[in-house]
Amino acid sequence: MDNSTNKNQGNEDKLPTFPDTLYPQLPQFLQDAVSHATSNQERDMLLLGAITSISSCIPKVYGIYDKDKVYSNLYLFVTAPASSGKGKLNKSRLIINKIHKSLRAEMESLNEDYKKDLAYYNKNKKNNSDLVRPKKPTEKMLFIPANNSSTGMFQLLNDNDEKGIIFETEGDTLTQAFKSDYGDYSDGFRKAFHHEPITYFRRTDREYVEIEKPKLSVVLSGTPGQVISLIPRAEDGLFSRFMFYYLVMKSEWINPYDKSDTEDLDLKYKKLGDNFFEFYKLLNDSDEIKISISDVQGEKSFEYFSKLQAKYENIDSDGFIANVRRLGLISFRLIMILTTLRIMEDGSDVPNERECSDIDYDSVLKMIPILTHHSRKVFFTLNKVEKPAGHKSSKEEFIEALPKTFSRKDYISIAKNKGIKDKTAEGYISKLVKDGILYKKSHNNYINTLFPEDGES
Repeated sequence: MDNSTNKNQGNEDKLPTFPDTLYPQLPQFLQDAVSHATSNQERDMLLLGAITSISSCIPKVYGIYDKDKVYSNLYLFVTAPASSGKGKLNKSRLIINKIHKSLRAEMESLNEDYKKDLAYYNKNKKNNSDLVRPKKPTEKMLFIPANNSSTGMFQLLNDNDEKGIIFETEGDTLTQAFKSDYGDYSDGFRKAFHHEPITYFRRTDREYVEIEKPKLSVVLSGTPGQVISLIPRAEDGLFSRFMFYYLVMKSEWINPYDKSDTEDLDLKYKKLGDNFFEFYKLLNDSDEIKISISDVQGEKSFEYFSKLQAKYENIDSDGFIANVRRLGLISFRLIMILTTLRIMEDGSDVPNERECSDIDYDSVLKMIPILTHHSRKVFFTLNKVEKPAGHKSSKEEFIEALPKTFSRKDYISIAKNKGIKDKTAEGYISKLVKDGILYKKSHNNYINTLFPEDGES
């Protein structure tokens, strides 16, 4: 697949995609999940869809992040103009659909038992005062409908051991729920991301309910306008909790009769779902699994995100820092999922603890810069900020154009191309050196410490 879109050109139709080097090092299950993709963007979307779907089904996997016990749950929003190919995100749903169906089958069986018990109770209650009316079983499902009241959504989450996924390919469904009198559960979304308690009151039973440790995953897709309807302001804490991926509409017509691969895609994904279902059952029968990273990986993450935060503090103070900080947690959750899939790949006994391999850690670090670019694009869409060359300020373009090693002459030349005065560029460089983003190796010679090792932007 041509990976020319990886090189960031600073405009909308050149948004970066995950590097080609990422995919061969992923767990085989994820490689299979994206094997039929017809473009880099579609491949990225299917990867993120698969990972986020899986994040909802491994509740016994946990890790310690910032001294808190966290689970793998992720929020994903794929945004694109209408008819841009985001509909294929639905295929990711099939990876976990068998789990949902098994829960619904269990629910059907419980309902049948309940009906029999209720019939027996109604028939014999007059003659036997000791009989207790049977309780209706709680709903069992994995996919929680987005078209729901806030109480209804929270109740379904609570009924399913505090876990579930909202998977909607039309963002308007959730938007309309949020706009209704009883449907705004955006506050619950924000709390669930950090597994914070959610409380609600059931009027029918006059019952106070607390969801102590919600484990909610979310997969949404919609047009940029639907993003704005759902999250009107980038400062809304909900925005920074999502991974965003911005699909760009391609002008060419895709041949729907292409016979190079004739296997039904639904069938392919159902086979993946069958495989994952067996692993899901194995995890359910096991004890909790703690995912950890090595001390070296921890130091690398600390250094990387410290510099990423400093970079955006240098670029502007527009509120994007919240995204950078939550990307730290998102990166750890990605690590948890990749490491868990390695357990599936090994086919061995489920361990009580597993440390992330260097290859999976490297995979996540290849994903984070790209996710940052796409979140940045959507961020400016929400803020309605007019930026030259798509979505970046001249300062941001200047900083991102700095190569691995460069001299004063080099950065002055870059600044002129961006319409930046020499003195202004000197000020930018001095601040970047002070914040540790640039290292001054000699007079007027610098090393860019944020420059990726493999050259990907």
